Order: sequence, then C-alpha cells, then structure tokens
Amino acid sequence: MFLERVFIYLSLNNASENEPFMLNLKHLVFALCLFVTMQTASAQLGFSHEIGVIAGPIQFRSDFGQRSDSNTNFGNSGFGIGIVHYLNFSYRADCNCYTTDTYFNDHFKLRNELSYNKTNLEHFGDFVSDDKTSVSANQLRAHKGVSKNLDIGTQLEFYPLSIRSFQAFSYKFAPFVSLGIHYTSFTPEVSTTFANPNPNAIGDVNDPSNFYSFWEPGSVDASSGGAFSTVTSVGVRYKLSKLSDLMLDLRFQYYFSDWVDGLNHQLESNKNNDWLLWLNVGYIYYLN
Repeated sequence: MFLERVFIYLSLNNASENEPFMLNLKHLVFALCLFVTMQTASAQLGFSHEIGVIAGPIQFRSDFGQRSDSNTNFGNSGFGIGIVHYLNFSYRADCNCYTTDTYFNDHFKLRNELSYNKTNLEHFGDFVSDDKTSVSANQLRAHKGVSKNLDIGTQLEFYPLSIRSFQAFSYKFAPFVSLGIHYTSFTPEVSTTFANPNPNAIGDVNDPSNFYSFWEPGSVDASSGGAFSTVTSVGVRYKLSKLSDLMLDLRFQYYFSDWVDGLNHQLESNKNNDWLLWLNVGYIYYLN
C-alpha cells in the first residue's frame, strides 16, 4: 500500500498530458528514503529491523539470441547488487522483546529492496553460427545491447520453520519462499557495427536497415522507461551469529514490458516479455 501511494503521488506531480509517467533516479531515491522513514516510525508499533547487502550473477532472458539456446542463456549473463531491508514481526524494537506469538509473526517477514543489475547482450544460436554468411546473419552478429536496471520493491517472505526458533539457534538453516511486486527504471543501450554494405563500420542505430531485416521498423528502441514486475524467489538463511545471517536466494523476475532490453521484435519467437534469473548471496544484520 505504501509503495502504491508513493507512485500515485509522484505520478500526479510529474506526469504531463502527452507523456506517460516514468520514475527516474530522483524519484526512486525519494521513494526509498520516504519508505525507510515510514518503516522506522512503524517500528514503534511492534517490529524490528534487519538490513543487508546482496550480490550475484544474472541470466537476462530477452529478445536477444535464440530462445531456449544454452549459449544465449549463459552468454547473456550479467551481475546484480542490492540493499535489502526487512521488517521482522517476531521481535519488537521498542522493548527488545518478542511480539505476540502468532503464526504470521513467526513465519513471515517483509523484504524491501533497492537493487541494480547490468547485462551485456548479443545474439547467439544457429542464426549467427560461423557458417552463416548472409546479410541477416551479419546484422545479428553486429547488433549489441546493454540492459541497465534500477529496481525498487517489496516482497513477503514465508518461512516454513519458526523464525523465533531460528533466532534462538534451534537450527542453523531457515528456508523461505517469497512473492512481491517491484518497479524498474530501465536505461538500455544499443549499438551495431553493421553499416550496409560495409559490415565492419559503425552503424547508425536510427537506421532500421542496419538491424535484422526480418524485424519490423521500430523493433529496436533504446529509450529509457519504467515497468512493474512480479518477483518470486526461493532461498535459505544460515545463522552466523545472534545478529547476523548469510542468505542464498534464487530469484525469478518477470517484467510487464518487453522493452527492458531495448528490443521488441514481432516475430513468432517473441512469446514472452523480458525476464531474468538472479542467484544472489547476501549478508543480513539484525539492527534491533
């Protein structure tokens, strides 16, 4: 609810009659600062806080490359980093005591996150293999992209085992699953070394003839924008000390846009919006 109100507030103050509202860096920082401030105040209502850092490799699945091709999946890999903040409902910051013992308090945490990921993109697969010498193959080989995404959002994490028992060292590992909504401000880049008829020159990215000839004009667009996404993950925490955990988390993030990578062609193979897999390792510190 909080993030929704922030987005509505920002859109009312920044949207124009002719442009859709897009969060930029200033808006995202403002939303994060306001969000953390509100959550700090809410600690007096019976929460405690955790903060941490996450980082790890990403596989970005987009319109670059051949679908379901292993070279595409591993070739279009990048890296992500982030800051995470948790509301822990099992412990109260105002009295340094446990909250009322309810199922929700003992099995759920709210995770808020600000993260950034970057992936260099190119075309892999049969259409760009060494034995392909056509103009179309040269166009694909010459086309490169960069996906750069600033991400903010919230996830609800569910722990099948007792959070209290985990904090009390009853066991070292605490698995979890999560589901949430994020907003991404994307700033893709595009380039090509194809300039017909010279395949080794620097090509004009505004000239559709320098890109794959079977794509419709307008399929390549590196404009900045924004999109919501759904995020789900499965992971585990490992108890290091009373006030710290290690975390391993595998995330699936599906964007409600096909322009995050700067490419949205209309061929039959383009069946999904952009999405990613992120395997991240994190260090979590209990503030209270």
